[in-house]
Amino acid sequence: MALHRLSRLSSLLRSAVVLTLRRNVGISAVVFNKAKELDPIQKLFLDKIRDYNTKRKAAGGIVDAGPAYQKNLSQEVTKLQRLYGEGDLTKFPDIKFTEPKFDEAPK
Repeated sequence: MALHRLSRLSSLLRSAVVLTLRRNVGISAVVFNKAKELDPIQKLFLDKIRDYNTKRKAAGGIVDAGPAYQKNLSQEVTKLQRLYGEGDLTKFPDIKFTEPKFDEAPK
């Protein structure tokens, strides 16, 4: 009886230790990969993102947008201004909430 309990406790303890070690090894692998050089695919992806960011800053907007894009954009902005009234459509509208005035109930 005692031997059976001891073996069951041993198997539970063993599974808990294995699970803990597996989690720690998984976390350690991520930390060690950060310390090493990125793999070539990740490096290429990050290089493309940085390159696009540089081009976007140089262009001052959308990269490789031709005159057809600009024409379409201006037509859509004109259409929206016609539908929703005049104003600057590139910024969030100023919304002012006023406190409602309630009449006091007669006593």
